[in-house]
Amino acid sequence: MVKSMVNPLPDNPQERKRIPIATGFLDYFPLAVIEIARLSMIGNEQHNPGTPLHWDRSKSGDESDAMMRHFLERGTRDTDGVRHSVKVAWRAMALLQKELEEERAQEERDKPGSFEDGVMSFRDSKF
Repeated sequence: MVKSMVNPLPDNPQERKRIPIATGFLDYFPLAVIEIARLSMIGNEQHNPGTPLHWDRSKSGDESDAMMRHFLERGTRDTDGVRHSVKVAWRAMALLQKELEEERAQEERDKPGSFEDGVMSFRDSKF
């Protein structure tokens, strides 16, 4: 069970140990992770100058199309000097993040007793 997006790891210690974030991801791609983090800062300054680093999702909705546009130019640099491949990776992570969030939200909506459109189903009621 996921606690929150602040700490999305499972509560179960054995399950958490089976998710090697450092050795199973960061250690594989340290240079790529650095470049994606750098791109996040560049994008924040471009789209939200002077604000703390954050993902403004209102300005980021076409991940799959944007990813493919950058993919077509992989191996080269964009006008801001950032590799198109870095932008492909950022967009792929954004797409995956949104898919996972939607899947988890749907799982929550599907639970008995959950509210759908603000109305709880009578069959889910404990009364």
